[in-house]
Amino acid sequence: MKKAPKPGAPKRELVETMFNRIAPTYDRLNHALSLGIDRRWRRKAVDELKPFSPSTILDIATGTGDFAILAARRLQPDRIIGIDISEGMMKVAQEKVKKEGLDNVIFFMKDDCTNLSFDDNSFDAITVAYGARNFDDLDKGLSEMCRVLKPGGHLMLVELTTPPHFPMKQLFNLYAKIVMRQIGRRISHDDSAYTYLPASMAAFPQAEQLKPRLLKAGFSMVNYRRFTFGLSTMYLATK
Repeated sequence: MKKAPKPGAPKRELVETMFNRIAPTYDRLNHALSLGIDRRWRRKAVDELKPFSPSTILDIATGTGDFAILAARRLQPDRIIGIDISEGMMKVAQEKVKKEGLDNVIFFMKDDCTNLSFDDNSFDAITVAYGARNFDDLDKGLSEMCRVLKPGGHLMLVELTTPPHFPMKQLFNLYAKIVMRQIGRRISHDDSAYTYLPASMAAFPQAEQLKPRLLKAGFSMVNYRRFTFGLSTMYLATK
């Protein structure tokens, strides 16, 4: 068993350890915390890529593989490579992909989004579903994604965000501080993971703040769309 990271350890190490720990209950927790709405958000995000018919896709922070599996089903690409720093999460993903009969389309490898091991201009599309807030260095991660994306390719990034308007903003703050923590503790028996979740959401740049950072990273065009009163936001960027 890996040792727990020391206090003050880099964010990457803390995130890797935490997700390895909660991997077995991660899917159940996600659906419970979102009341199942996350499935609809994922479908809407994947479908935004349909007009571009990408044949090669890189799924960053692939986690337990839900987004990669959905993309394989709805986009019919030749190949999807899912990367993550958590081997525990990818182990769950590999089992799901094999069960779905997609192990000839979806492949997994451990890789760091801030230092991708792929050549320039390698992928038609890149997807990141609910993992960007965990990046150790967001701007470096965005630049690396732009580097490995083919000219004219698309980045689809969807992330949890804080509702911007009353009363949903106030209701969500109560939910995050009380309900989310209680559900997380009950299902995963890991209080720290679901204290981290609302904190990471609050720290992540909101729609109008992320757009200029995507442009600075090298993308030529960026659009965003909020889902369910702003609980989730989808970004579509073109290289």
